Amino acid sequence: MAAEKFSVAKLVNNDGCFDLQFRKDTRHERTNSPTYYRWKAQFIVTGPRNDIKILEKIKKEIGCGEITLSKDQARFSVQKISDIAETVVPFFKKNCLAENKKKDFELWAKGVEIIYKNKGLALAGWKKNEICSLIEIHKSSAKYKSKPRAPKWLDMAKALSKTN
Repeated sequence: MAAEKFSVAKLVNNDGCFDLQFRKDTRHERTNSPTYYRWKAQFIVTGPRNDIKILEKIKKEIGCGEITLSKDQARFSVQKISDIAETVVPFFKKNCLAENKKKDFELWAKGVEIIYKNKGLALAGWKKNEICSLIEIHKSSAKYKSKPRAPKWLDMAKALSKTN
């Protein structure tokens, strides 16, 4: 592998994930523990813990993100919507991904655009069609995931889209 040029796109095709999720967060430190719902995008690359040098190269080449270690896994992730919209999306628009990963990225990038545009706004202030678009993007991207997870709070997102 030493002769082969390092390629973030090639690594992402195998071990990367463009994640879009609707989350429920409960603020336990606040009186009555209020619950908040929000859309979240993140870009993730995971590997064995001993591959941390590769993740450090990815972080350096992309220019943002964090690396965390657990028992036997290293994880590079970009979770700040500003970093995703301003750095990660343009990076992968320039660096081609393989077929399914490219389709997954293109859907995710549309979702990122909506989330970024509404950054700092409560969900109640979002346009109904934008919430509906994110729900559809989330559903459509599942076919490009190797291990799609069942959405937990999507029914709440659907309910919110009806009230806006």
